[in-house]
Amino acid sequence: MQTLLILLIVGIILYNLGAGLYYMLVDKGRTKRTVNALTRRVAFSVLLILLIIVGIVTGVIQPHGING
Repeated sequence: MQTLLILLIVGIILYNLGAGLYYMLVDKGRTKRTVNALTRRVAFSVLLILLIIVGIVTGVIQPHGING
């Protein structure tokens, strides 16, 4: 379940990154859609980091070493 949630948030982050690129190319600086899309991307990135930290602290996510 937690893997699905993480993948969903990563998908939303990538979507907003793509939307920011699209708006940057199409709007040519006339609107704030690029800034809004990139702001949402940053917010979802922070949310993902916080959820991972909370998951590790509560024991839902078990971190492992590089060699697993």
